[in-house]
Amino acid sequence: MRKAAVAILLAPLAAHATLLGGRPVDVSLDGHRGDWLFDVTTISVTILFLIMVAIMLGAVLFHREKPDDQRKFGEHDHGTSRSHLLFTAFISLTIFFGVDGVLLASSYNSLHEAFWNYPTAAANTVEVEVMAQQWGWNFRYSGPDHKFGTADDVVRFNELAIPKDAPVTVKLRSKDVIHSFYLPNFRTKQDAIPGYTTKLWFQATETGNYEIGCAQHCGVNHYRMRGELHIKERHDFDEWLTEATADSARRYDPNDKEAQWGWDWES
Repeated sequence: MRKAAVAILLAPLAAHATLLGGRPVDVSLDGHRGDWLFDVTTISVTILFLIMVAIMLGAVLFHREKPDDQRKFGEHDHGTSRSHLLFTAFISLTIFFGVDGVLLASSYNSLHEAFWNYPTAAANTVEVEVMAQQWGWNFRYSGPDHKFGTADDVVRFNELAIPKDAPVTVKLRSKDVIHSFYLPNFRTKQDAIPGYTTKLWFQATETGNYEIGCAQHCGVNHYRMRGELHIKERHDFDEWLTEATADSARRYDPNDKEAQWGWDWES
């Protein structure tokens, strides 16, 4: 019985350790911000859970009625006295401001310092348009004329390449239903909504190949909404972009109106 009780008490900590070990590797500039919020939430909830379990076990084990002390342990109240209400309010406010308040303040700070602070003035920013559809991701880079929706654009399907250590701004639309552009290794995602343009930005700190997922159930083949993200050194990315530009030029068909889905980039 004692071993079972200990196992129950340690279960949240074991689960947290498993999550830490199984979490996708973070290769982003600001992914640590989300990880910090997740860790603080998990640890805080675990501590509060253990405290509550300890209180409940104490009530069960040490405050039972005893035949030789009926009066002391047989009296009950509804917890509505002034002292009880003040104590409950103190504990509730301490938890609210000590945990929820810290998480809320940190979240808004991260939004204003990083996630909503778009690098529009950065000279090395890579701009990409994304058109989501059932069941894939269409990516568009502006070509040598640096304008979107023209004949020299670079268009790829389910393949996004970006340079390391350079900000990437993505604008999204959808052809059909709501999709969610999800980068687990960057701890970020953004919905692609029909008739509306959404955006996000991120920056890679490591090279490698990673997964692009869809975090919004978008139909029976939702599981097929999977793309590949290739993070390259700058010179490797420039070489890839040159080859992709030539490849897109060979495949360009001015009569294929459906393929010309790009739009004017707006700051």
